[in-house]
Amino acid sequence: MGKVIGIISVKGGVGKTSCTSNIGASLAKDYNQKVLVVDANFSAPNLGLHLGVADVDKTIHEVLKGKCSILESIYEYDDQFHLIPARLNYRRRVDYKKFKSKLGRLKKKYDYILIDSSPSLNSEIKATIEASDYLLVVTSGDYPTVATTVGTVNEVVSYKKPILGLVVNKYKRKKFELSREDIEGTVGIPVISFLQENRRMGKSLAQTTPFVLLFPRARLSKQFRKLASLLIE
Repeated sequence: MGKVIGIISVKGGVGKTSCTSNIGASLAKDYNQKVLVVDANFSAPNLGLHLGVADVDKTIHEVLKGKCSILESIYEYDDQFHLIPARLNYRRRVDYKKFKSKLGRLKKKYDYILIDSSPSLNSEIKATIEASDYLLVVTSGDYPTVATTVGTVNEVVSYKKPILGLVVNKYKRKKFELSREDIEGTVGIPVISFLQENRRMGKSLAQTTPFVLLFPRARLSKQFRKLASLLIE
């Protein structure tokens, strides 16, 4: 049975979707794992845009509405790395309660399923938490974001789901950023990775290619690969 890992944050702009696509790409490319990434940001999705899959007919929204099977919503980025996108600008209501059961059917097909969640404490993020076996929390190193992350962790704790750790993304190595000790003391969970900010991430997004594949020798790519290896252990 594959592992389902929800990648969550409670604040937009921390790079949660970039983390999802790059961790998934690294697991597939560097560690020969069969990986599925799923866009569960139902109201403001962009995972498909990161991977060059947009404006398609069958998405997680159609699955939840019963318009297609979940197998029909899967798109191949390459042989080992697959994607279920969400529909852009979808205005109809969907039943998020079906998400866990629909996704559970794929656990025998993949080694890892990574869910890119909504960045808000509502029914959308709860769907990710309920569907996940483990959770990875993404934040940045500034105090407002770290303080807000406490709410995310409290929500996860209430569901009794194990947290693999905290990922500090877009780290600048500046004095105004909180130290590891300050972050862990505030949030209450260990930091397992610092991902350094890299201006070439914009080029990666423009080319709809994960950073780890486009710039494999960059320090950030090495950090993503190390993070991916921690999820396998």
